[in-house]
Amino acid sequence: METKLTLKLDQKVIRSAKVYAENNNRSLSKLVEDYFRKLVSESEPRKQFSPLVVELSGVISEKDLEKLDYVEYLEKKYE
Repeated sequence: METKLTLKLDQKVIRSAKVYAENNNRSLSKLVEDYFRKLVSESEPRKQFSPLVVELSGVISEKDLEKLDYVEYLEKKYE
């Protein structure tokens, strides 16, 4: 079932969005609906990490993180 939705947006944003929608052969309503679907989708990961971050994850072991001296060092370093 489709329902009408009224939004208040900046006029420039609306104009730009309409141009974008037209250039992509889509309606503004469809763009907004797709955005909302993606926003609330549970299947999408909430955070996507760069390949570098993925590669580096696990470099420091949990044992290293548990060491109080190391944690204190990092806290002082990044104060």
